[in-house]
Amino acid sequence: MFHVGHLNLLRQARAHCDHLVAGVLVDEVAAHKGHAPVIPLHERLEIVRSVEFVDEAVADNTLEKMEAWHDVGFHRLFKGEDWKGTARGARWERDFAAVGVEVVYLPYTTHVSSTKLRQMLQVLVDTSGRREAVSPL
Repeated sequence: MFHVGHLNLLRQARAHCDHLVAGVLVDEVAAHKGHAPVIPLHERLEIVRSVEFVDEAVADNTLEKMEAWHDVGFHRLFKGEDWKGTARGARWERDFAAVGVEVVYLPYTTHVSSTKLRQMLQVLVDTSGRREAVSPL
């Protein structure tokens, strides 16, 4: 779910580059993260393309960032600072250093997350007993 935290990351990333390419996970890959998208890929791409900080939005077919790098050829990988110090973050740093790509960690918007939004929506669905009472974002 696109939220202000994503917008903040895109804004901050744009300040560190001349051309910002944003990857949008395809439905199958997003579903493997445990949550099937509610909004179809073509609409998610359109939303991200409409953000003024984004120069290009591409369908991202993998969670493996090195594969994405082979497809797109970026010079910097922007991630939220919540990834810094994690095993995956350390792997990105090591792997990307070998090909001259910088991993840049950006401040994370702590008061909002897709997980929190999903949980809030689920509570609304559970307490209302009616799915139609919850409007999609």
